[in-house]
Amino acid sequence: MMKSSLHRTAVTLLISVSVVLFSLSLLPSIALAEQTPVIENIKLANTRDDLLTYFDVKQAFTQKINQAVMNGLPSTFSFFITLYKTDGSWFDKKISDIEVQSTLKYNSLKKEFSVSRPWKNQKAIVTQSIEEAKSLMTEIDNLTIIPLNQLVKGDKYQLRIKAKLEKVTLPLSLHTVFFFVSFWDFETNWYLINFTY
Repeated sequence: MMKSSLHRTAVTLLISVSVVLFSLSLLPSIALAEQTPVIENIKLANTRDDLLTYFDVKQAFTQKINQAVMNGLPSTFSFFITLYKTDGSWFDKKISDIEVQSTLKYNSLKKEFSVSRPWKNQKAIVTQSIEEAKSLMTEIDNLTIIPLNQLVKGDKYQLRIKAKLEKVTLPLSLHTVFFFVSFWDFETNWYLINFTY
């Protein structure tokens, strides 16, 4: 009887330890799930002539992406901004479709980051701060969506925004060296803003 009770206790302890170890093995995947990039602080504004948008991408740089950048691999973020005229029917009319990109490169000899944002019509910005470089990469500001004369007063519109980190293409011989490139892939969901002009 004592042997049977001891056996049950050992089995229960083994099961408990297995459950705890299994739960601990899930922590990295839970942490990765929490690192899903999101678009925040979406704002619409206008000048006298144009409709503009502003937004940020948060949680875009994982540890693996940081490591790849520090090893000299360039990273390019693409931002997709689409404006639809909505009228309550199933088929919305696309009236503006924009794709812009920002590219980050690290020069390990000079220990500086270069951020190219061609949509800003300016030269690449060079900084020694990785935080400043990341901020420049993930912020869209003052981006023209459409001239105001193409919008109709009182009509309803929907702005859709998405961000994507472009995949890096490496020579075949480097695929085994940079095994973490499989983590070099993210895409946000579409974020929607409905408004009436």
